[in-house]
Amino acid sequence: MPERGYSITGLDPDRTVKCSGRQLRISPKASVEICRTIRGMKLSDAKKLLERVVEKKQAIAYRHYKKEVPHRRQLTEPWFAGRFPQKAAGRLLRLLEELEANAEYRNLDTERLKIIHAAAQRANKIPRRNPRAFGRSDLLKATTTHIELVGFEAE
Repeated sequence: MPERGYSITGLDPDRTVKCSGRQLRISPKASVEICRTIRGMKLSDAKKLLERVVEKKQAIAYRHYKKEVPHRRQLTEPWFAGRFPQKAAGRLLRLLEELEANAEYRNLDTERLKIIHAAAQRANKIPRRNPRAFGRSDLLKATTTHIELVGFEAE
Protein backbone atom coordinates (compact mmCIF):
# COMPACT_ATOMS: atom_id res chain seq x y z
CA MET A 1 0.00 0.00 0.00
CA PRO A 2 1.29 3.46 -0.76
CA GLU A 3 1.68 5.74 2.19
CA ARG A 4 -0.25 8.92 1.61
CA GLY A 5 0.40 12.03 3.60
CA TYR A 6 -1.44 15.32 3.93
CA SER A 7 -0.57 18.50 2.10
CA ILE A 8 -0.59 20.49 5.37
CA THR A 9 2.18 20.16 7.96
CA GLY A 10 3.22 21.71 11.25
CA LEU A 11 -0.04 21.16 13.16
CA ASP A 12 -0.56 20.80 16.91
CA PRO A 13 -1.38 17.08 17.29
CA ASP A 14 -3.28 17.60 20.55
CA ARG A 15 -5.84 20.02 19.09
CA THR A 16 -6.19 18.90 15.46
CA VAL A 17 -8.02 16.04 13.84
CA LYS A 18 -7.74 14.81 10.24
CA CYS A 19 -9.61 12.67 7.76
CA SER A 20 -9.30 12.00 4.06
CA GLY A 21 -11.18 10.37 1.24
CA ARG A 22 -9.09 8.76 -1.46
CA GLN A 23 -10.16 7.79 -4.98
CA LEU A 24 -13.70 9.14 -4.55
CA ARG A 25 -15.75 8.97 -7.74
CA ILE A 26 -16.89 12.58 -7.68
CA SER A 27 -16.11 15.61 -9.79
CA PRO A 28 -12.82 17.35 -8.93
CA LYS A 29 -14.30 20.62 -10.17
CA ALA A 30 -17.24 20.48 -7.75
CA SER A 31 -15.01 19.20 -4.93
CA VAL A 32 -12.57 22.11 -5.24
CA GLU A 33 -15.40 24.65 -5.08
CA ILE A 34 -17.07 22.97 -2.08
CA CYS A 35 -13.74 22.75 -0.22
CA ARG A 36 -13.11 26.43 -0.93
CA THR A 37 -16.55 27.25 0.49
CA ILE A 38 -16.30 25.23 3.73
CA ARG A 39 -12.70 26.15 4.55
CA GLY A 40 -12.70 28.31 7.68
CA MET A 41 -16.23 27.32 8.76
CA LYS A 42 -17.26 25.67 11.99
CA LEU A 43 -18.03 21.97 11.62
CA SER A 44 -21.74 22.35 12.41
CA ASP A 45 -22.16 25.22 9.92
CA ALA A 46 -20.42 23.25 7.18
CA LYS A 47 -22.65 20.24 7.78
CA LYS A 48 -25.79 22.39 7.60
CA LEU A 49 -24.58 24.00 4.38
CA LEU A 50 -23.89 20.66 2.71
CA GLU A 51 -27.27 19.29 3.79
CA ARG A 52 -28.91 22.32 2.17
CA VAL A 53 -26.88 21.75 -1.01
CA VAL A 54 -28.04 18.12 -1.19
CA GLU A 55 -31.64 19.33 -0.83
CA LYS A 56 -31.02 21.93 -3.61
CA LYS A 57 -31.82 24.86 -1.31
CA GLN A 58 -28.35 26.47 -1.27
CA ALA A 59 -26.03 26.85 -4.25
CA ILE A 60 -22.24 26.62 -4.16
CA ALA A 61 -20.46 29.54 -5.81
CA TYR A 62 -18.25 28.51 -8.70
CA ARG A 63 -15.41 31.00 -8.59
CA HIS A 64 -12.89 29.42 -10.92
CA TYR A 65 -14.71 27.02 -13.27
CA LYS A 66 -17.60 29.26 -14.26
CA LYS A 67 -17.55 29.72 -18.01
CA GLU A 68 -21.02 28.34 -18.74
CA VAL A 69 -22.35 28.05 -15.18
CA PRO A 70 -25.74 29.72 -14.65
CA HIS A 71 -26.32 32.45 -12.09
CA ARG A 72 -28.09 31.55 -8.85
CA ARG A 73 -30.36 33.77 -6.83
CA GLN A 74 -28.93 32.71 -3.43
CA LEU A 75 -25.41 33.82 -4.27
CA THR A 76 -24.16 37.32 -3.58
CA GLU A 77 -21.54 39.58 -5.03
CA PRO A 78 -18.90 39.09 -6.49
CA TRP A 79 -19.66 35.45 -7.48
CA PHE A 80 -23.07 34.92 -9.01
CA ALA A 81 -22.35 31.69 -10.91
CA GLY A 82 -23.15 28.53 -9.00
CA ARG A 83 -24.52 25.00 -8.98
CA PHE A 84 -25.95 22.36 -6.66
CA PRO A 85 -23.25 19.62 -6.66
CA GLN A 86 -25.34 17.01 -4.82
CA LYS A 87 -23.11 13.97 -5.28
CA ALA A 88 -19.93 15.73 -4.17
CA ALA A 89 -21.74 17.44 -1.28
CA GLY A 90 -23.07 14.09 -0.05
CA ARG A 91 -19.60 12.54 -0.05
CA LEU A 92 -18.10 15.55 1.72
CA LEU A 93 -20.90 15.40 4.28
CA ARG A 94 -19.86 11.82 5.06
CA LEU A 95 -16.26 12.96 5.44
CA LEU A 96 -17.35 15.71 7.85
CA GLU A 97 -19.19 13.11 9.93
CA GLU A 98 -16.01 11.03 9.93
CA LEU A 99 -14.03 14.07 11.05
CA GLU A 100 -16.52 14.61 13.88
CA ALA A 101 -16.23 10.95 14.94
CA ASN A 102 -12.43 11.24 14.95
CA ALA A 103 -12.70 14.36 17.14
CA GLU A 104 -15.02 12.59 19.61
CA TYR A 105 -12.59 9.67 19.78
CA ARG A 106 -9.75 12.06 20.64
CA ASN A 107 -11.89 13.85 23.27
CA LEU A 108 -12.06 17.16 21.41
CA ASP A 109 -15.07 19.47 21.67
CA THR A 110 -16.96 19.15 18.37
CA GLU A 111 -18.87 22.40 18.99
CA ARG A 112 -15.62 24.38 18.81
CA LEU A 113 -14.15 22.43 15.88
CA LYS A 114 -13.22 24.64 12.92
CA ILE A 115 -12.16 23.42 9.48
CA ILE A 116 -8.73 24.91 8.87
CA HIS A 117 -7.79 22.84 5.82
CA ALA A 118 -10.02 21.47 3.09
CA ALA A 119 -8.33 20.44 -0.14
CA ALA A 120 -9.36 18.46 -3.19
CA GLN A 121 -6.94 17.09 -5.77
CA ARG A 122 -7.54 15.26 -9.00
CA ALA A 123 -6.73 11.55 -8.61
CA ASN A 124 -6.16 8.67 -11.02
CA LYS A 125 -8.57 7.86 -13.80
CA ILE A 126 -10.27 4.47 -13.70
CA PRO A 127 -10.50 2.77 -17.10
CA ARG A 128 -13.85 1.28 -18.13
CA ARG A 129 -15.27 -0.24 -21.30
CA ASN A 130 -18.41 0.84 -23.11
CA PRO A 131 -19.76 -1.82 -25.51
CA ARG A 132 -20.39 -0.70 -29.10
CA ALA A 133 -21.80 -2.31 -32.22
CA PHE A 134 -20.10 -5.15 -34.12
CA GLY A 135 -18.25 -6.49 -31.06
CA ARG A 136 -16.20 -3.37 -30.47
CA SER A 137 -15.82 -1.33 -27.31
CA ASP A 138 -14.76 2.17 -26.38
CA LEU A 139 -12.42 3.05 -23.55
CA LEU A 140 -13.95 5.40 -20.97
CA LYS A 141 -12.04 6.90 -18.07
CA ALA A 142 -13.85 7.73 -14.85
CA THR A 143 -12.43 10.67 -12.89
CA THR A 144 -11.64 10.30 -9.18
CA THR A 145 -10.76 12.80 -6.47
CA HIS A 146 -8.70 12.89 -3.27
CA ILE A 147 -10.10 15.05 -0.44
CA GLU A 148 -8.35 16.07 2.79
CA LEU A 149 -10.02 17.70 5.79
CA VAL A 150 -8.33 19.00 8.95
CA GLY A 151 -10.20 20.37 11.94
CA PHE A 152 -8.80 22.49 14.76
CA GLU A 153 -10.32 22.94 18.21
CA ALA A 154 -10.49 26.69 18.76
CA GLU A 155 -10.84 28.40 22.14
